[in-house]
Amino acid sequence: MRQRMMRESGGRHQEWNTGPSGPTRDRPGREDRFADQEEFSRRTLAAADFPVYGVTAGPARAGEALAAYETSGGVLRWVEVQCGEWRSAAGPYVTVRTYRPGAERCELLPELEDVVEDERDRVYEQLGVDEGDGPGRVRALREWITVDGEPCAVELHEDRPVLRPGSPASGAGPVWAGRLRVGGLTVTVCGRGVDPGGVDLGAIADFERYLRGRTDLLCDLASRRARYVPVEERELPPAVGLETHRALIAQSIAESAAIEAQVRAGRTPRLPRGLRGDAGAVRWEAAVRQQMRLATETREEAAAAVTAMVNHLNRLSQQTHWLVGTAEGEAAVEEVVRYTVFASHVASLPAQRAWEQLWRERPGGGGAGVWEEHRISEQLWLAAWEQWRAARR
Repeated sequence: MRQRMMRESGGRHQEWNTGPSGPTRDRPGREDRFADQEEFSRRTLAAADFPVYGVTAGPARAGEALAAYETSGGVLRWVEVQCGEWRSAAGPYVTVRTYRPGAERCELLPELEDVVEDERDRVYEQLGVDEGDGPGRVRALREWITVDGEPCAVELHEDRPVLRPGSPASGAGPVWAGRLRVGGLTVTVCGRGVDPGGVDLGAIADFERYLRGRTDLLCDLASRRARYVPVEERELPPAVGLETHRALIAQSIAESAAIEAQVRAGRTPRLPRGLRGDAGAVRWEAAVRQQMRLATETREEAAAAVTAMVNHLNRLSQQTHWLVGTAEGEAAVEEVVRYTVFASHVASLPAQRAWEQLWRERPGGGGAGVWEEHRISEQLWLAAWEQWRAARR
């Protein structure tokens, strides 16, 4: 499970909710390691110069907690609160995010589809329920949400999950998100297990129960995480030959292809939930351990070798049309793996050495701009692979 924590970037602070924390000093018998965080949040919210909305009535009224907030240059940009049964994929559960006036003029607010996907991420990370990667069965609805006693029309994006086989659905149902204007403010509401018409919103007069609720929630998550054994400390099934390397490569290429497809579709790129979590970490750890054993390398050397191998084939899959789903693609993967593990004299040796040089020259980060800076070296590397392909015909 990840952790909602304070993070800085260019003078901006953001708190992301989802991981372990602890209670405060004024609750005896429980550790107070997160008292400073709670107090900082208390001071930040006390200085809010715009009303913040929360649920005032409805089936999700209990379980109130601060979910997240963001400041930029000392200015509070938005505040999100949550309420309801966060431990159940069936809900009821509602989040309400209030943006400061004019926020929509300064930057693009998240699409409602992304708001729904964020909620799906929360359920996956906190409860282990994979509701599938959106969109599922989507509907656009017009509903009414009550704000300060008055019904307010809102356009909703509703997404019904397509559950993965074997996923502990536990009553998982549709998730909806809507955005409305309230007195010059933009408010985004997201819910599961509750009808929009059953949600009543109102300005929050006292944040104390939200602050305490957040600490209690994080403490609950902390107790769960305490039972988690890091992958590096686990006993893994015995590895056979080069299968760990092949499995890691297959997952990595699938991840890259999924992200690229989302970008082409104009969606916010996010790693599919089925490719996250322990499964990927276990594949990585297994490959590193097998690299250490077969190549007689230290852990640091093995990790560097596996990293270069994965990036080699990821980049090749992005720059060519033949790596995935073809016999020559399978042969290329096999030669990269054998060269990585045994330094074998493979037929693609010129391409392997060209990649080594390209990888050494690459500054940290490896983004698109980095590859542009080394276009000539990359062209030489790709040409070596084309020569290898031509020789196979």
